Amino acid sequence: MCRKGNYFRFCYKSPAMRTILQTLIFYMSFTSLLYSSEPKNWQLGFQESVTSIMNDVVFMHDYILMPIITAISVFVLFLLFYVCIKFRESKNPNPSKTTHNTFIEIVWTLIPCLILIVIAIPSFKLLYKQDIIPKADVTVKAIGYQWYWGYEYPDQNIYFESLMVEDKDLKPGQPRLLATDTEVVVPVNKIVKVLITSNDVLHAWAIPAFGVKRDAVPGRINETWFKADKEGVYYGQCSELCGIKHAFMPITVRVVSEEKYLEWIELAKKKYAKYPDKSLITYNMKEKN
Repeated sequence: MCRKGNYFRFCYKSPAMRTILQTLIFYMSFTSLLYSSEPKNWQLGFQESVTSIMNDVVFMHDYILMPIITAISVFVLFLLFYVCIKFRESKNPNPSKTTHNTFIEIVWTLIPCLILIVIAIPSFKLLYKQDIIPKADVTVKAIGYQWYWGYEYPDQNIYFESLMVEDKDLKPGQPRLLATDTEVVVPVNKIVKVLITSNDVLHAWAIPAFGVKRDAVPGRINETWFKADKEGVYYGQCSELCGIKHAFMPITVRVVSEEKYLEWIELAKKKYAKYPDKSLITYNMKEKN
């Protein structure tokens, strides 16, 4: 038992209390250290957010959902202990036969309704923000295949395919099962609209750091968007079970400065041109004639 005086010192001597405190310290230290743009071993919590949408998702989780869930869990646990102690057989040899209590029935109906309203209001605002796409600075089309991604920049006539780097080909710093041989490149602080579809079965294009996840459906184009506020390399994976190699179709997005992005676009137009330059076709036909 913990005494009122020197509370912490006496509680810490209790083996059970010591275990609880050590567990809390372990949890808090790891949640503060293991945030990253890619998953880490023993990571707890979300990856580091780099978009306003993901910031809102984290806020919704940390300051609305978690307090409500914690409060409900503690309250239910308290009720269980209270019922077990208060109405145990030794203390109540003749149990009450009460079957209805109007006040309690009204309370346990209204309170859950109020809780759902508190959750719904910010949730609807977040869903609306995710669904309404601002005017885009860059448009990228992601096409799911079994089991890799294809990417098209419609405005720049660019298309390439992105496959997972095998373990034997990994370079220093490339994460296993996440690195790809070709990366999507986008500029920082620019609105990027992503058109998502599939060529075969259901897939899902998801990057946790962006707060983005959309299904890729054959014959349909879904849309999403993000605006990364920090340069870096961000990883995601297909998040819809799509077959035997579902776990091996990662997503890599490199966010760079606008100058580097423009340089990459010029190189990509030559390296990943979807259609040949018409002037070259005309020139070749003249040469043959």
